[in-house]
Amino acid sequence: MSKVEIFDPAMCCSTGVCGPGVDPELLKVATIINNLQKAGKEVIRHNLADEPDIYVNNTKVNAVLMEKGADALPITLVDGEVVMIGEYPTNEQLVTWTGASMEELLDAMVKTEIEKNTCC
Repeated sequence: MSKVEIFDPAMCCSTGVCGPGVDPELLKVATIINNLQKAGKEVIRHNLADEPDIYVNNTKVNAVLMEKGADALPITLVDGEVVMIGEYPTNEQLVTWTGASMEELLDAMVKTEIEKNTCC
């Protein structure tokens, strides 16, 4: 199982899915990451607005930002290596990188639906 880190641009909240106009891409990414985390996979998102030191202290992320600027965000690392710049990974890429099975992912999705529909 690999560790996946996504270095997001500065956003108003940790997922970027707040406010009146929600970006469907951010909603998709937030949902799959949440489900992978529930399945026990190591997927971490960093928000530039909340954790600027991580962007500076990670030499690979810092190098990309110095070369390409903030337009390079999001930057995705797998086991510490840059694998994507300027776009979010697909669901398939995240599943492959984390070693998740479709069964694990579906179980986590069902758990999310149950939690969402549980009241009081």
